[in-house]
Amino acid sequence: MLEYRYDTQLLIEGHDLSEDKIIEYFKSNFKGDCLLAVGDDELIKIHFHTNEPWDVLKYCRSLGEIYDIVIEDMDRQSRGLKG
Repeated sequence: MLEYRYDTQLLIEGHDLSEDKIIEYFKSNFKGDCLLAVGDDELIKIHFHTNEPWDVLKYCRSLGEIYDIVIEDMDRQSRGLKG
């Protein structure tokens, strides 16, 4: 059993985005691991393992437009099922 079930990936397009602020928000407000937030002030790629991807989506949407959203169930994948 995995501690964090959902591999959550997406792009955020906005203005004045900050990798550091996003990372700090994630660390303070979400439980998870394998966090990546990379990009520039207009486009950030997020990768995060969590049990509550809907909260991640809600926060990221507050920062700008979100797209290329992928949420994969790593528990299903580990059992050989489609994620």
